[in-house]
Amino acid sequence: MTGEEPFVAAVKPLVDAMGGVMVPADEAGPEDVVLAWEGADVVAVRLPQLADSLDHILAAMERREGRPLSDLDRKAKQEVVRILEARGAFAVRHGVETVASALGVSRFTVYNYLNREKGS
Repeated sequence: MTGEEPFVAAVKPLVDAMGGVMVPADEAGPEDVVLAWEGADVVAVRLPQLADSLDHILAAMERREGRPLSDLDRKAKQEVVRILEARGAFAVRHGVETVASALGVSRFTVYNYLNREKGS
């Protein structure tokens, strides 16, 4: 047995967390990241577009919370905004609008949460 299967199993949680897709190395496109193990190309990772990543991150946060983000209390929503800011969510075009919609708040509220974080 080669080390390829354990290698693929080891990187799968990371690829899933990023919202990526694993494809055979020989099917890699120019934008894919080819991963090698012991000198041989094993698998390629097709990364999502940044906007898709944000949707994926929001969905993962909802799964972790076990309920829609809009059902969280104010303090929990502020924590979500803090985590998303640390992950670069607001560098994505329409990031504030996407997050505001997921949290069930206005863009203004998201900006207030961001400003509160910077002021503390």
